[in-house]
Amino acid sequence: RVVGVSGFSVFPEEARAKPRVGGYTGIRAERVLSLSPDLVLAYSDLQAEVTAELVKEGATVLHLNQRSLSGILDAILLIGRVIGEADAAERLRGEMEREILQYRQSPPVRRPRVYFEEWGDPLICGIGWVSDLIEAAGGEDLFRERAASPAASGRVVDPEEVVEKDPEIIFASWCGKRVSFDRLRARPGWEGIGAVREGNLVEIKAPYILQPGPSILRGLRRMHEVIGEYAKEQCSGIEGRGRIN
Repeated sequence: RVVGVSGFSVFPEEARAKPRVGGYTGIRAERVLSLSPDLVLAYSDLQAEVTAELVKEGATVLHLNQRSLSGILDAILLIGRVIGEADAAERLRGEMEREILQYRQSPPVRRPRVYFEEWGDPLICGIGWVSDLIEAAGGEDLFRERAASPAASGRVVDPEEVVEKDPEIIFASWCGKRVSFDRLRARPGWEGIGAVREGNLVEIKAPYILQPGPSILRGLRRMHEVIGEYAKEQCSGIEGRGRIN
C-alpha cells in the first residue's frame, strides 16, 4: 500500500525498494503527485511548505508533529485509524510500551549524567522523545528542560554549558551526518569532561533515534546497553574503557 518514501526511509527493509520522492526537507511535490497517493503522511514544520503545496494541488495530507515519546505512540494509533488498521496499530503501540516499561523498571543504582548531541554546529541537544528515551534507558538527560522545545532553536546549547554539567556519557547523532568525535574532543575545555576523558562517546545512527516511529527502540536498546555497562563499571570501580563507534 506504500507507493513512495523519502530518501531517509530505511525501515523496514522493503522501504528501500520503494520510489523515492526526495530527501527529508527536499521532498518534490510533483514527484509525490505522480504516484497518485490516496494519503500523504508528512512530519514536522520542516515539511510544511511542501505539504501546503500538495494540499493546494488537491492531495489529502495527514501532517504529524510528534515531539515526545507519548506523541510517537499516539501518532501510531492515529495513522492506524486513518488507514483502517486500528488493531494493528494498537498491537504495535502495546509492544513498544511493554519493551520501554521493561527498561524503566530496571534503572541503575545511580543514573549517569548524559548529554545527547543532535547537531554539532551550533550544538543542539536532543528533542523530546530522545530525552524520554534517555530517562527510560537509565540515564539523566542534562538538558531535559530544553527537550520540550518544538523548534531546534530552543535546544541550542553553549559548549561551555556542557563543560559545566560534565556529562559522564555523550551520545551523538548528527541528523544523518557522520559524527566527528575528533571535532568534539577538540572543543575548548572539553578535554576535562568526564565522558571525553574516559572515552564514553557513542554515536547512534540517525534512523535508530531521530526518526519518530518504531525504529526508536533500536536507539533505546543501544543507550540502555551503554548506560548499563557504564553503571556496572562504576559499581566495580573500573574506569571507562571507551566505546567510540
